[in-house]
Amino acid sequence: MTALDHDAIYGKLSGYIREQFLGDSGVTDLEPDTPLLEWGVLTSMNTSLLLNYIRTELKVTVPPAYITGKHFRDLRAITDMVRELSPQPA
Repeated sequence: MTALDHDAIYGKLSGYIREQFLGDSGVTDLEPDTPLLEWGVLTSMNTSLLLNYIRTELKVTVPPAYITGKHFRDLRAITDMVRELSPQPA
């Protein structure tokens, strides 16, 4: 698999979050620093769905040690985490 760059990861994650979670959340504008946990966009169920999306669509498995508020607080943090954990070209 070819490693995704930061912008590609950001685009895929923001599209997924907009499509799946923003409909009923009351959040209309998704920015890199939108506080997803604080505003209730990422509930425990939504975080589980997002983890499944990251594993199946981006081919990145997030280890339990990374499932923290620090790594899921906003889109920027999630993108950075996925980039860090994604396979790198040899």
